[in-house]
Amino acid sequence: MPSLTDRVAGLDREGVAAFFRDSDAVEITRLIRESSDAELADMVAREDFREQGITAILERFPEFAAADRLAALKGVVCFDLSRPDGPNECHTVRFEDGSITLGQAPPDVTIRAAVVSFVRLVTGQSNAALLYLAGRLGITGDAMLALEVGAVFRLPGSGAVAVDPTALDPVDVATAIKDVSRQHLAEVMGGDFRDLVVGEVFRRFPEFLDGRKASRQRLDIGFRISGRPDGGADRFIVHVAEGGCTVEADPPRDAARDATLLLDGPDFLMLVTGHLNPVRALMAGRLRLKGDRTKALAFNAVMNPPKAR
Repeated sequence: MPSLTDRVAGLDREGVAAFFRDSDAVEITRLIRESSDAELADMVAREDFREQGITAILERFPEFAAADRLAALKGVVCFDLSRPDGPNECHTVRFEDGSITLGQAPPDVTIRAAVVSFVRLVTGQSNAALLYLAGRLGITGDAMLALEVGAVFRLPGSGAVAVDPTALDPVDVATAIKDVSRQHLAEVMGGDFRDLVVGEVFRRFPEFLDGRKASRQRLDIGFRISGRPDGGADRFIVHVAEGGCTVEADPPRDAARDATLLLDGPDFLMLVTGHLNPVRALMAGRLRLKGDRTKALAFNAVMNPPKAR
């Protein structure tokens, strides 16, 4: 079966334009998905391929998107695309009532990415949230609008969403942030994206528990995570009993706790993904503890944080 490289080999600018304009969207998606990053990088280095391909993908956006999600999308997005052989290219798109308009307008959010990452994103191969966590996708402005854009792309030939950026697998998160700077994590956890990350971590907290070790423990451990955009803190209590655990969000100030862990957003994300040792963090002052230290250590002993691949 011909590859993307084979399909456009020998085509001039008009031929490339006709390929992207007239080919079935499912076929374009299949060809891109079957291409390696190296192949795509070679292709986007061709000015005619990059220019015609990006324009066609944006103009035909509804064909690559799930109709219901696209209909709910509203706002102006600037795609600021970098390439190794020249200046960035900016494409502004207005989403409204299930349709798109290309042109110039003040954006609600600017999404910065390499051209190859952009192509992977719009063909449903990449998770926008993980790209952002890994520092491969820059977001300035309305971060949740950016994630909504990343959530509209459908699997080829179906109406099913290819990737849901709000469903964050803990191992994928741990892998995404393993090499990023603390400054980047501070940016992530200091913006609109924070609520999604914190909420998803605590929703999946029971998956981190070692049921066998926890079967003889009864613990109520609080978390106070500072650094919200509004200057406040997120508060949770994790209740461990009978080998399982439940999570209480925004507990009353006087709710019973054996101990409370106090830390900022970046260190919390590093802690729950196995990139920060809690004992070392305590010694370094990056993690503070109120309450029963023995109970806090028992809590640490029954937890298995995800490990990066």
